[in-house]
Amino acid sequence: MTYPAFASFHSVLQERGKKAKAETTTVNPAYDAALAKKLGADDYGMKSFVLVILKTGPNTTADAALVSECFRGHMENINRLVKEGKLVVAGPLAKNEQHYRGIFILSVDTTEEAEKLLESDPAVREKLLAADLYQWYGSAALPLYLEQADKIWKKQP
Repeated sequence: MTYPAFASFHSVLQERGKKAKAETTTVNPAYDAALAKKLGADDYGMKSFVLVILKTGPNTTADAALVSECFRGHMENINRLVKEGKLVVAGPLAKNEQHYRGIFILSVDTTEEAEKLLESDPAVREKLLAADLYQWYGSAALPLYLEQADKIWKKQP
C-alpha cells in the first residue's frame, strides 16, 4: 500500500533539506589546496591534535641539582619537538589549586603518540611533571604562528 500524501511530504522535506544545505555551505574563495594538504587540514581547515596539561608530578625531591638538570632537559626537549614540527604550543600556567604547570599542543594524531614524545622529557620521566592528555580538534593553521614567533621576542629567560 502506498501513501501518496506521505511520499509527497517526504519529497518536500528532502528538497527543503537540499536547499538549506546549499544555502549554508560556503565555498572559500581564498582556499589554498596545497597549503591545506601540507598542514593536514580536513575540509573544514581543521585537524586533530593532542592537548597536554602538565601538572606537578609525584616526585617531590629536594635534590636541587636533579630538578635543575631535569628542567634544563625539559626546555631542550621543547625546542627539539618544535624543530621536529611536533610541538606547536607550549607555555606555563599561573599558580593554581589544581597544580597545573603548563600546556603543550602536540601535532600528533593519537594520545599514544603523544605519550611516546613525553617519554623523552626528563621532567616527565623523573616524575617531576605528570601529564593529562586529551584529543583536541583545532585549526590546522595553528603551527603557522611559529614562523612569526621568533621575530617578536627581545629576551629569553
